[in-house]
Amino acid sequence: MEIKPLLIFGAFEVIPRQFKDERGYFTTTYDESRFASAGLSTKWVADNHSFNYKSGTLRGLHFQRPPFAQAKFVRVLSGRMFDVFVDLRPNSPSFLMWESIILTTDLNNGVYIPRGCAHGYLTLEDRSTVSYKVDSPYAPQSEGGLLWNDPKFKIAWPKAENKLISPKDQSWPQFDISLNPFG
Repeated sequence: MEIKPLLIFGAFEVIPRQFKDERGYFTTTYDESRFASAGLSTKWVADNHSFNYKSGTLRGLHFQRPPFAQAKFVRVLSGRMFDVFVDLRPNSPSFLMWESIILTTDLNNGVYIPRGCAHGYLTLEDRSTVSYKVDSPYAPQSEGGLLWNDPKFKIAWPKAENKLISPKDQSWPQFDISLNPFG
């Protein structure tokens, strides 16, 4: 398993080693000792799955406000997706930067996203299934989000003919530094 640092401070791509033969492959997608030695959270309290019927399904940008802020470990179980996260931590060297990664079943890669980041994704194939572990329970009163196409961030989302976005995700506000829940 390779754990590679990304541009967002505290974010990592996790690339498991695959052992292939004529039957298929075997891989370990999460290893507590490897995560711990890299300084990543290993106390997962929930494992969430999201199934998406159509390519072009956009979810996000979501976060949980403190004290329920969540680190996430995100993977694609089927399909392919453009995963994006925005650093909202004022004391971070990557404050207000965004980063993206393509998660695929071919690579079986994942992304570790630290607390204090807004997270979203766009499916790139029909019938994509996303799995993510979180290290803090979901608390509805702490739910927050940012507009997926906020001009402040200029996220370079891939083109999709008909993006499917929930009314809730279309109505998140643009970022306002004076209202930043992370400081």
